[in-house]
Amino acid sequence: MNMNLNPPDLITLLVAGGVGLVAIGAVGLAVSRHLLRLVLALGLAESGGNLLLVLAGYRWDSIAPILTGETVTRPMVDPVPQALVLTSIVIGVGVQALAVALMIRIKEAYGTLDIRELKKRLERDICGEAGIPAPESDEVPPQPWTAPAPVVATIAAKECP
Repeated sequence: MNMNLNPPDLITLLVAGGVGLVAIGAVGLAVSRHLLRLVLALGLAESGGNLLLVLAGYRWDSIAPILTGETVTRPMVDPVPQALVLTSIVIGVGVQALAVALMIRIKEAYGTLDIRELKKRLERDICGEAGIPAPESDEVPPQPWTAPAPVVATIAAKECP
């Protein structure tokens, strides 16, 4: 049984790597409960997207788009996806720096980076500031909201067209 399997070419491996990075990042965003892991997953997805953008504008048989005044007979690589990726990298670094700074503040204020624990502590703090009782459990369904009497009277006094 002689099977001639051709090895995958470079473009296939790079596209698979880009799609894999985006998929790993998306799964990390969906599954993780820790803020640092969420930022790292976002970085992975961003890197995969950048790789796919560069691959979309690259031609394997072309030259760099540097104009020297000479007549060019070969096709050139499209520079727009490269410029978009450079912009994306700069924006991504800024977003990640902001996220890390916010994580440091959250860790100092609440002592944890676990999303579920943060939700409980934030609800307790917000309810304390608003002067309402905090929910006893996440499993208790919230009570239906009822409008105060003056709001109900104002709505009832208006005539419907």
